[in-house]
Amino acid sequence: MITQEMLNRINELARKKRSVGLSEEETAEQKELYRNYLDNIRGQVINLLDRIEYVDDGAKKNKTDKPQNPGFFQQTHIVIGRHLLH
Repeated sequence: MITQEMLNRINELARKKRSVGLSEEETAEQKELYRNYLDNIRGQVINLLDRIEYVDDGAKKNKTDKPQNPGFFQQTHIVIGRHLLH
């Protein structure tokens, strides 16, 4: 989980790196914070993608069935959790 303290420390180290530079310990801490931050963001994206459901109202039921809504435009929906995206 990304905490406000974590973000504050990341920003503090980034400012210090630009102004006076970082010690070896601070550089290692910054790398660890970045790794944790990116791992958390990746986890959030994977969680979001895992909840996406693609619904095609004109989909064929099997290879011999014709689409229910033939034509250029077919109704499709993407559902994330309980939110419907068109």
